[in-house]
Amino acid sequence: MAKALPVSPLAPECFPALPDIRGVSFATASAGVKYEGRTDVMLARLVPGTAIAGAFTRSATRSAAVLDCQDKIGQHSEAGAAILVNSGNANAFTGQNGAGAVQAVTRAVAETLDLPENRVYSSSTGVIGEPLPHDRITGVLGQLRDRLSGDGIKDAAEAIMTTDTFPKGAGTTVVIDGREVHIAGIAKGSGMIAPDMATMLVYIFTDAVIERDILQDMVSALNKKTFNCITVDSDTSTSDTLLVAATGASGIRVTGKSVGFMEGLRTVMLDLAHQVVRDGEGATKFVEVSVTGASSDKDARIHALSIANSPLVKTAIAGEDPNWGRVVMAVGKSGAPADRDSLSIWFGDILLAEKGWRNPDYREEDGAAYMKGETIVIHVDLGLGGGTAKVWTCDLTHGYISINADYRS
Repeated sequence: MAKALPVSPLAPECFPALPDIRGVSFATASAGVKYEGRTDVMLARLVPGTAIAGAFTRSATRSAAVLDCQDKIGQHSEAGAAILVNSGNANAFTGQNGAGAVQAVTRAVAETLDLPENRVYSSSTGVIGEPLPHDRITGVLGQLRDRLSGDGIKDAAEAIMTTDTFPKGAGTTVVIDGREVHIAGIAKGSGMIAPDMATMLVYIFTDAVIERDILQDMVSALNKKTFNCITVDSDTSTSDTLLVAATGASGIRVTGKSVGFMEGLRTVMLDLAHQVVRDGEGATKFVEVSVTGASSDKDARIHALSIANSPLVKTAIAGEDPNWGRVVMAVGKSGAPADRDSLSIWFGDILLAEKGWRNPDYREEDGAAYMKGETIVIHVDLGLGGGTAKVWTCDLTHGYISINADYRS
């Protein structure tokens, strides 16, 4: 059994009360994929007519499960569907063995639940380079089928954890034409977080009726401003997967013009993204980096990520050191246009530097006091144009090294 990590000091007080999503049921089991006695497999069953959209890592070494999901995601079907996730083993960099393991798992799920195999999606998370003991997973499918329940989403969130210190969930209710549509999601992730198209493992469910193409457009657009705007350590996972399933069980139709639903989905996605950052391995500070005044939004994003991913910036934050010179460094090295003499920097509402010079009214003790908070906001204005970006990260502590120095053992 793996040693439990202390819960992140940035964790929410408890797992949230999520709205029930009609048309989806959950089950979990202990398969012993890596550790004995740990719940490590989650199954979600979806009713016929469910539309599924997704986004995935663009890593050149992405896992067999990701490749399989990518092949299936655009296929239209009115049949039921299922999502099966295991923790403890990423089934990545495992060659043909990996592809065979995915096929064995998805085929067995299809047979167990009487579904077409192309409607079974799987994900794996954990150690890279180790063959997936898929027989352990298929061996508990009968238990999973018999345990399916509409109120098992919290257990599902716990089953997909690896180095996470708390289960992550978020939900909301949207009113459309006087009727309620529900959205609820779970996520895992705390390290190897620098999304590229998607992030970690995320599963979101709604009982709205949505055409698949419309749902995919929504997911792709919202992903750019939520999951693709977080970073813990600048490392992109081989297994990043985001799946969003619309069961249609509410009977309430959502179109591409449904602004309220779009905002509700954005809220859930951003909440989950922030929770991943708050559970960053060893994190003690939640950090927002806001860049304005760039030549373009693209340039603003480059600068923001350069700041957010800088080990020197992140360690200064961990040490509660208001070392704004490291922010200057990160802007200068980013590769995007910047002008020293138009650059201004704030920590919270404290102006530290303005138009290329230290603010003469800035007091070091004010900056030091601000850095003691759990939430740090770094704002940079480049003074070059109208481009803006906002990303979220955490500090870099000794805890990150301790967790990752012996991850395989």
